[in-house]
Amino acid sequence: MVAKNRKPTGKSPATQADRDKSPLVSPPGKSKARRPGREGKAFNSSHPNGLSGVRHKLGLSPSAVGKLGITLLLAALTGYLHWYHLSHLFENDRHFSHLSNLEKEMAFRTETGLYYSYYKTIIEAPSFLDGLHMVMNDRLTEYPLVINTLKRFNLYPEVVLASWYRMYTGVMGYFGIPTKMCWSINRGEGLTPVDSCEGTDCRHGVTRSVLSCSDGDHKGKDPFSWMTFQILFHSASLIVHPHVLPFFPSSGSWLGGVVTTMCFFFNHGESTRVMWTPPLRESFAYPFLVLQMLLLTYVLRTPTPSRTAMVALGISNLCFMLPWQFAQFVLLTQVASLFASYILGYLRAIKMQSILVTHMITLSFCFILMFGNSMLLTSFYASSLVSIWAIIALRDRFAQVFKSGIVLWVMQGLAWVGSTILLKFMLSTVFGASDDAHISGLIKSKFTSYKDFHTLMYTCAAEFDLMELETPVRYLKTLLLPINVLVVALIAWRTVRDVVRFLRDDGKASVKSDDVDEAAGTEIAARGELVYHSLQLVAFAVLAVLIMRLKLFLTPHMCIMASLICSKQLFGWIGQTFKQQIVVFAVMTAMAIQGVANLQAQWAIIGEFSNLPQEELLDWIQDNTHPDSVFAGAMPTMASVKLSTGRPIVNHPHYEDAGLRERTKLVYSMYSRMSGETVKRNLMKLGVDFFILEDSWCTRRTRPGCSMPEIWDIEDPQNAGKIPLCTHMSKTARPHFTTLFSNDIYKVLKVPKVTKAHR
Repeated sequence: MVAKNRKPTGKSPATQADRDKSPLVSPPGKSKARRPGREGKAFNSSHPNGLSGVRHKLGLSPSAVGKLGITLLLAALTGYLHWYHLSHLFENDRHFSHLSNLEKEMAFRTETGLYYSYYKTIIEAPSFLDGLHMVMNDRLTEYPLVINTLKRFNLYPEVVLASWYRMYTGVMGYFGIPTKMCWSINRGEGLTPVDSCEGTDCRHGVTRSVLSCSDGDHKGKDPFSWMTFQILFHSASLIVHPHVLPFFPSSGSWLGGVVTTMCFFFNHGESTRVMWTPPLRESFAYPFLVLQMLLLTYVLRTPTPSRTAMVALGISNLCFMLPWQFAQFVLLTQVASLFASYILGYLRAIKMQSILVTHMITLSFCFILMFGNSMLLTSFYASSLVSIWAIIALRDRFAQVFKSGIVLWVMQGLAWVGSTILLKFMLSTVFGASDDAHISGLIKSKFTSYKDFHTLMYTCAAEFDLMELETPVRYLKTLLLPINVLVVALIAWRTVRDVVRFLRDDGKASVKSDDVDEAAGTEIAARGELVYHSLQLVAFAVLAVLIMRLKLFLTPHMCIMASLICSKQLFGWIGQTFKQQIVVFAVMTAMAIQGVANLQAQWAIIGEFSNLPQEELLDWIQDNTHPDSVFAGAMPTMASVKLSTGRPIVNHPHYEDAGLRERTKLVYSMYSRMSGETVKRNLMKLGVDFFILEDSWCTRRTRPGCSMPEIWDIEDPQNAGKIPLCTHMSKTARPHFTTLFSNDIYKVLKVPKVTKAHR
C-alpha cells in the first residue's frame, strides 16, 4: 500500500535537496533532535518477551508504560460515561424501551426508517444469504426498478449488524436462552394495549403502566435494542481516541485528553446527534474518521512511518468511506489540507506520496465493495488525488519554470484547483454520472442567488442552511471558540515566521546532508502536524458555516485543538509545567460554568413518542391494500410505509441519486399549482396506485419562499399565483382521484390505473 523509500547512499543531487527543502529545517549543527534508534541502545540490545517485549516494540520507558496504563483506564471510563450519556438521552427523548414495535419503527423517521428497513429485511429473511440477496435485488424501494441497495445506500453497517444479530440469536437459541422480554402496555386514552419487546432492563413508564413484566434483569435483546445499543456504543468510542493521542511520538500531555473530553461533553449538543437519530450514516462513519485522523497524526509525527501504520490508515479510511456517501467530501478537505502543508514545506514529498497512495488504494477497494458506484470515481476527491500526485511528480518542472517562493506555491495551488475541476468533469462525462450534480448547485446557491427545485429542497431544511448565529454564541459561552482562536493564532504566527525566514533565505536549502535532515525530522513533523490540523479546522469551519449539519465535524475537532493549551510547544512561555497546569485547570473551571448548564439542559429533555395519525394510516394500509400496491408521497412518510407495511414505493428520502430526484419531483407536483390532470399523468407514469397527501406539506413554511407551492413557483413560473393543487385535494379529490382514507393528518388518494390511451 505504501511506496518504499530507499535511502540514498551518496549525496543527493541538487534537485533532490530543492524538492525536499523546508523552512522548518534547522541549520547544520544547531538541531537538538536525536536520531531515532540511538537512545536506549544498551537497554534494547536484548529481545525481551511478555510485557517488556511489548514495551520494547512500542519504544516506551517504564514510566511511559505506567502513564499509558492510567490513560487507557481514563479512556475506558470516559467511553463508558459517554455511552451511558447517549443511552440516557435516547431513552429520555422517546421512552423508547416502552414503545410498541410499530411505534419503534415510526420513531425511525425519514432516512433512518429507510436504513432500518434493510436491517429488518435481513434479520427476518429465512437465512442471512437470502436477506443479503433481497437487499441486493430490491424491488420495493424504487418501483418498478430493481436496485442493489448496497451500491446505492452505503448499507454495510446494517449488513454487519444484522449478521451479528442473527449469530447472537442463533447461539442463544442453541443454548435455550431467551433473547428478549415482551410485555403488555396499557396506553390509556381509550387506546388498545400493545405488546412491547425489549432486551435490556424493565423500567416503568411515566404515563404507561407495565401490565406484565418479569422482575430483575434479562439479558436478551430485540432487534431495535440490539441495533441502537451497537450504534450508541460505537459512537461512544470516539471519545476514547483523544486520550490515546498523547502517547504517540512527539507526545503532548495526558491532560490534553482530559481537556478534549471536557470540551466534548460541555458542547455535546453541537458535536453529535446520534442520541436523537441513531441509524444515520454519520453515526457509523464519524468515529472511524476520528480514528483515521488519529492514525494520520501518528504518520505525520513519524519521520518514516512503517508499512503497518499506512495499512492501518487505509483500513480506517475504508471504514469511514463505506458507511457514508458524504465521506468523500470530508476526505477532499483532508487531502487539500495535507497538500497545503506540503506546498509550505512541512510535509516531505515521499510521505505525501505515501499518503496519496493509501487514499487511492482505499478508494479502489471502496469502489469494488460498492459494486462500481460511479460517484466515487467521478468525485472531486478522486480527481484531487490524481492531480496532487501529478503535481508532486512534476515538482522539478515547476521549480524550473517558476521562481522559488510564493509564486511557486501559488502556481502549484492553481494547478491543483484547475486540474481537479477539469479532470472531475471529464470523468463525469465519460461515465455519464450526474448523481452529485445537486452538490454543485447547492454550493452555487450559497454564494449566488441561484435557485432550483432540488437546491431549495436542501436549503429550506434548517440542517442544510447556513450556520445559525446561536451556534458560535454557544461556542463562545463555553470558551471553546476563544481557545481555538488563540491556538490557531499562535500556530499561524509561527507558520508565518517560518515562511518569512524561508523567503528571506531566498528558498535555499539549509540542509546539505541526510544526517542533518534526519536529525531535524522530528522538529519538522511536530510543526507540520500542527499546521495540518489548523488547516483542517479551517476547512471544517467553512463546511459548517455553509451547511449547519456539518458542524458535527467542526465541534469535535475544535475540542481536539483545545487540548493544545496543554502543549509546551505552543504555551511553554507560560512557565514551568506546574504553572501551565494551573492555567489549564482555571480555564476548565471557567468552561464548566456554561458546560454543566448545557449538560443539565440535555438531561432535562423528557419526552414520549406518539404518532396516532400515522399509526392509523399504517394499520389501514396493512389491512386494506394488496401487498403489491404501490405508494407515493412525502419522502419521510414513504420510509415509514416501506418499513412498517412492506409495500412498494416510488420515492424515498435518499436524495443523492439523480433518477430518484426526478421521481420525487414528479411525486411532489401534487404540491404545485399544476392542473390535477397533469399531476395524475405524472403519478400514472410512475405506476402509483395510492398517493398519501399531507396537508402540512401544503401549508408548512419554514421561512419565506420555502413552502412547497413557493418552491414550485421557481420551477413552474407560468402557474405562479394559482391556488395549489393540494389545497383543492384537501377539500375534494374528485374528479381526478378518489379518497379512500383520511384523518387529521393524512389522506390516501386512489390513483387511476393506466389505460391504453395513456400508454
